[in-house]
Amino acid sequence: MELVEVWKYRQLVGFFLWRDLLVRYKQTVLGVVWVVMQPLFMAIIFAVLFGRFGKLPSDGVPYPLFSYAALLAWQYFANGVTNASTSLVAHRGMITKIYFPRIIIPLASILPGVIDFLVGLVVFIPVLIYFHVPIKPTILFLGLLMPLLVVATLGPALWLSSLVAYYRDFRIVVPFIMQFLMFASPVAYGAQIIPEQYKWLYSLNPMVGIIEGFRWALLGTTAAPWGSLALSAVVALLVLFSGLFYFKQVENGLADVV
Repeated sequence: MELVEVWKYRQLVGFFLWRDLLVRYKQTVLGVVWVVMQPLFMAIIFAVLFGRFGKLPSDGVPYPLFSYAALLAWQYFANGVTNASTSLVAHRGMITKIYFPRIIIPLASILPGVIDFLVGLVVFIPVLIYFHVPIKPTILFLGLLMPLLVVATLGPALWLSSLVAYYRDFRIVVPFIMQFLMFASPVAYGAQIIPEQYKWLYSLNPMVGIIEGFRWALLGTTAAPWGSLALSAVVALLVLFSGLFYFKQVENGLADVV
């Protein structure tokens, strides 16, 4: 029922998306440059700290590529969840004056990141060429991995946007959650360093399978992590459905608390 209502208001979703993209990219150079440089700088820092000094394995590919492939997925997730967490409070004027499905706001907050991801992916191609790493056919699987990443992002976005609307202290907690999850995900390292007996527990973090899947699709250096991806999909869907349920419970009272 919620999806049907969102579809009826799809033009409003498009309006939010177009507005965010205009704010980010119109008459600005830094908007585009920051999208590219943020993961690139982090990949360089990780390469120095964890690749050169830490000597962490990188599946036989240059460490900047190894970390950049993971950062493409991670930056989408982290930025999407962070932006969505305060989205309801930021749109209090609309929420208190007109009716529309409130879920549109956190949903629209995570969609512009898809454009950022595509920009980062375009930059990744010449970087592959520079390091003499061939583009593998596995890159086509990004068409399946990207929707899974969006699902994995929307679930926490619904939870945190609802909690921040009712309990403003959660705004302070969100950056700590993101920082913890980054180190609990194989961004700066590969999942192969986790002891075998703990991998199932580690893979309960849905970003584990997704990040490993992105590395496989972009670099094609290891076997496809189907087991981790399947577990990621299950956990991501559970978080999404629980987030939808909780959001529906508190939606009617949002206008009174924001």
